[in-house]
Amino acid sequence: MATATSQAQELITCDLCVKPVQQFCNSCQVGLCEDCINKHVKSLKSMKHDIVPFTKRTVQLVFPQCTSHSHQRCEAHCQQCDVPVCIKCLTGQHKGHVFEDMDKIIAMKREKIKQETGEIEGIILKTTRQDSDTENKISQSMAHYTDLQKQTNDHRKQWHLEVDNIFNKMESLIQSLRDHHITTLKSCQSKLRSQNSSMIQTVQENKEILKSNKVSDVNNYQSKLKEYRNIPQIPDLPLPSLQTNTVQGRELSIELGEYKATLTQTSLSSLTDEVSFLSVKELLEEAKVIANIPTNVKNLGRVACIGSDKAWISGQDKKVTCLDIHGAVQDTVTSTCDLFPDDITVTRQGELIYSDAYNRTVNIVRDGKTETLITTPRGWHPDGLCCTRSGDILVSMCTTDKSHRKIVRYQGQRVTQEIDKDEHGDPIYQGGKYAVYVVENNNGDIVASDCNADTVVVVDRTGKVRFRYNDKSPGRKESFCPGQIVTDSMGHIIVADQFNDCLHILDQNGQFLRCVDNCGLEDPYGLSVDSEGRLWVGLYHSGEVKVIQYMK
Repeated sequence: MATATSQAQELITCDLCVKPVQQFCNSCQVGLCEDCINKHVKSLKSMKHDIVPFTKRTVQLVFPQCTSHSHQRCEAHCQQCDVPVCIKCLTGQHKGHVFEDMDKIIAMKREKIKQETGEIEGIILKTTRQDSDTENKISQSMAHYTDLQKQTNDHRKQWHLEVDNIFNKMESLIQSLRDHHITTLKSCQSKLRSQNSSMIQTVQENKEILKSNKVSDVNNYQSKLKEYRNIPQIPDLPLPSLQTNTVQGRELSIELGEYKATLTQTSLSSLTDEVSFLSVKELLEEAKVIANIPTNVKNLGRVACIGSDKAWISGQDKKVTCLDIHGAVQDTVTSTCDLFPDDITVTRQGELIYSDAYNRTVNIVRDGKTETLITTPRGWHPDGLCCTRSGDILVSMCTTDKSHRKIVRYQGQRVTQEIDKDEHGDPIYQGGKYAVYVVENNNGDIVASDCNADTVVVVDRTGKVRFRYNDKSPGRKESFCPGQIVTDSMGHIIVADQFNDCLHILDQNGQFLRCVDNCGLEDPYGLSVDSEGRLWVGLYHSGEVKVIQYMK
């Protein structure tokens, strides 16, 4: 079968029919079977035909038939009229014109095609090298801009959070410069590759012409060499550098291209109250109770301070109550929840916000009226809440079956960030029936109390996990059981440990600093910090709120 197929593929057929070829007309350069020899001769009976066996054929130029005289071939070219002509044309309408033998013209054109093809192949080699150089420049540029971003983020840590917008502009500028730089280089690379592709195709076509014995193929050749000699130039774009200057306590500056930002400190009063407060506060060796506030709230689980002497509290009923440090009721709000609010917090303006998991809403109370701020997607229910310094809202939420949990950042009703999985694709927060409480630290970290995993989880502003903490406090028998969590002006992380009747104080890198266990804390759960830097701790079963001073 293989032999038969091979023979069938090698079979050469007659140019006038489908029978196997046996003879060949050297004059007309056509293959013929026995039956078609007479037909061929009769069709061009005015011409001389050199019929030979196919194996003894002579390959030579095939001259085109004359359009003016039937059965005549054009073996010359009229120079005056620039057209192929036959012998009759030379004695007729082209009489007296200067002409040249067609085979001489074809030989000259073949030589020109050969030379141009060689030159184009040389250009292909050159542009291929330039394409490789462009790819290296792109790689170097990407690495350079990545390094710029790293430098920017390193210097960002030296600046106060109030100037975050400067670095946001810086990152945007780097992104814009990088996009322009890479787009320009890739555009040039695209042009090089496009021209290469076209030249490779032209070379292939030229080689096919060189193989052809048809005068028309060679005669109709159109040169593209002039077009190909114009090689796109690779732009040598300057790479910007990051310039910084730090004079500790006086000036911070950062510069990229034409963009420069400078922060100058003239006196301590020019800083925010929070920074001034931070500079003089240290942890006390032993915390002390400033006030005991009875509330009669059943299962008190949430505390959210307003200013220095008031706080909202809630338990397992629909009401949210505002008390002052003396225990006097200042306000009461009846939530829209079917059972009770899942979490409460306050805005920087002191407005109450609470989450309603059943109805999938985050609500704000303004002038005694409740408005819906956020409605979470179907199948997701909010619980933990935090209002950030920038005005965003961090919402911890879970699926209806509580198997998955994540933290979502909202600007208004728009989602700007989701913190769900780590760099390995694993869930950051453990699914389960308990809420994940969330708070923002001074350095932009997002700190969460994952009650299902009995772990404090801290991620940076991009959502990358920095560390986890789940150690028992010294001398305690029970495992760590975190409740609500807060951060203070010094970046401390403070979390209520309900089963061990104490509070854990960590630094912003997760190092254990102190355990507050001397203030009669039984089942501490709700937790908040007032503007004076004091802790308000809600005791779950007794419903009491303790105000604790823990910093000098």
